[in-house]
Amino acid sequence: MLRLADLGFEAAAALLRRHGLVLHLVADGAPIPGSYWGEPEAGVIASQVHARADTPLHSLLHEACHLLVLPPERRALVHTDATDSVAEEDAACYLQILLADALPGVGRARLMADMDAWGYSFRLGSARAWFERDAEDARLWLQQRGLLPGAA
Repeated sequence: MLRLADLGFEAAAALLRRHGLVLHLVADGAPIPGSYWGEPEAGVIASQVHARADTPLHSLLHEACHLLVLPPERRALVHTDATDSVAEEDAACYLQILLADALPGVGRARLMADMDAWGYSFRLGSARAWFERDAEDARLWLQQRGLLPGAA
């Protein structure tokens, strides 16, 4: 499973900056502020994503995407738990797969494999099957809100 240390802080921080988010590096062994699942999973507070070197990249992207799918007024109120909306959860999953292509050495295929290894649950049994054959609602949700990156 790819971790922030495998990618490097600056590449991840630059991607989040392009989307109006700030990545904070947490010291090794320190608690991660705003982590819903606990260490080493990423945490969210408003427009900030918190991660350590051992944070899985899929977690960092997923939590960042939770913030990205929220309108600014809701994002400002987030601390730890970004949403209980199934549509927003699906949109975050879809968007994190797309954004993985913007990270050097990551890409959607590797990210989906890591999502499966971590235990994301999809009706069709894998992140790839869901993304390719069952995620049209998430794609449409993102499209309607102008959140699809580039020509995705």
